[in-house]
Amino acid sequence: MMRYKNVVIFFLFMFFVLSPILYAHGVTGKVDTGGMVVSAQYDTGEPMSYARVKIAAPGTKPAFQSGRTDRNGRFCFFPDAPGDWKVVVDDEIGHRLEVTVPVNDLKELMTDQQPGNSRGSSLSRYEKALMGICFIFGISGIFFWWKGKRIQGKISQELQGPSQMDR
Repeated sequence: MMRYKNVVIFFLFMFFVLSPILYAHGVTGKVDTGGMVVSAQYDTGEPMSYARVKIAAPGTKPAFQSGRTDRNGRFCFFPDAPGDWKVVVDDEIGHRLEVTVPVNDLKELMTDQQPGNSRGSSLSRYEKALMGICFIFGISGIFFWWKGKRIQGKISQELQGPSQMDR
């Protein structure tokens, strides 16, 4: 019984100590006018400061431009051809924003603002946290069910005793 108590204490300790460290968040972004300014921020509103940026011109393989965002999460570029430009902002710790910038023949943005797409799910932060907690409890339940079944099997064998096995 003491062993199970130690296992439970260990898992609770790991959950409460590591959960704030592992707590992830998504990103959002938009494209502003005046050159082409891409603004990248996390879903908490914090800018993606000094994140790596790669810009691909329409129909070309190599990067048109690359660099890093400023401390406010902005990156400016001036397209030289019409088409859909692909802008990828990556903070190198797991958050990635991809924005398609439509540029017309006058080398202007075709819309006022273009939303960016994050590489993530449509679930909110709290739904993801709840799913994680449910997953942990589910795995723990399966583990303790399995251990209980093993113990129950051993107890029933001991109760039957050797006289049942000799027959």
